[in-house]
Amino acid sequence: MKQKDIGLFLVVGIFSAVISVFMSGLLITPKKDKIQKAEKVEAITASFEAPANNDKYFNKDAINPTKLIQIGDNSNSKPFNGTTNN
Repeated sequence: MKQKDIGLFLVVGIFSAVISVFMSGLLITPKKDKIQKAEKVEAITASFEAPANNDKYFNKDAINPTKLIQIGDNSNSKPFNGTTNN
């Protein structure tokens, strides 16, 4: 290659890079699409409103699933050692 060819390649490369940057800015991302909008949300607070007294969803006579339920007498403190307390 001659020195003139290298200079020509550099000029063509720089010119094409500048043109591609301007064209991509115009064609791919128009100005109206560059602005993003987001919904405004309410701040999170530590307060909690009790739900309305609705018997359809909240039954005051229902079983509490968080309460410990014991079936029978379980006096064996080591159930996996092979011995039982009778």
